[in-house]
Amino acid sequence: MKRMILALALAAAPALAEEITIDKITTLPGADVVFLGELHDNPWHHANQAEAVAALGPKAVVFEMITAETAAKVTPELLQDKAALSEALGWAESGWPSFDMYYPIFAAAKDAQIYGALVPREAVREAIMGGDATASFGEGADLYGLAAPLAEEEQAEREAAQMRAHCDALPETLLPGMVLGQRLRDATMAREIVRAHDETGGPVVVITGNGHARLDWGAPRLLPERLSVTSIGQLERAPEDTPPHDAWIVTQEAEREDPCAGFKKD
Repeated sequence: MKRMILALALAAAPALAEEITIDKITTLPGADVVFLGELHDNPWHHANQAEAVAALGPKAVVFEMITAETAAKVTPELLQDKAALSEALGWAESGWPSFDMYYPIFAAAKDAQIYGALVPREAVREAIMGGDATASFGEGADLYGLAAPLAEEEQAEREAAQMRAHCDALPETLLPGMVLGQRLRDATMAREIVRAHDETGGPVVVITGNGHARLDWGAPRLLPERLSVTSIGQLERAPEDTPPHDAWIVTQEAEREDPCAGFKKD
């Protein structure tokens, strides 16, 4: 019941709901946790994140792109050596976009403790295929929203969003698992954010995709009430509706191939 009340309170809380530029990042209300959203392949988003980390000077930075175990390998010395850091993180084999875009963020976090929130692929795959996400998450699954089903309306909305994100090409039977996989990622991220704040005292900056930074569905709503949150999304065009973030930045569009090209028929 407490978790449900907290989720409703966060969803109903008034947001700043404004477009900003990156130089205004330090003028936003201070928060224990600042989510810096991104489109993973957009270099301007990563440049903004690096500038924001440098300006905010967090005690901890949580990266969606690396596991907690991998993050534990990062030392201040590694943060100063791009090639060595990339190798230690196994970035070339990770499937994430070029480390050239991400390294400036790590470099800007030279005085921060690095944490990772990536869920191993096997655990995500198991959740997608109908496995028990609470088992792979471990202790505290109920505290981070994994033990109870979503409300019917939200489940339907999230399944529809997964279908759109995958070019309307997914089998409908796979959609519940896709949503569960996303929830597992959000819960893991929230748990690591709490750990980062408890161990360092914060503030904590989170480098993640816009979806995980959503105030309504993402990791922010899973955090305990004692932590204040600001979520900043990054877009490539002006939104038609208010984004689910406290503030957002609009940048140039990254050059990319049509992600749905492989699903289109001749």
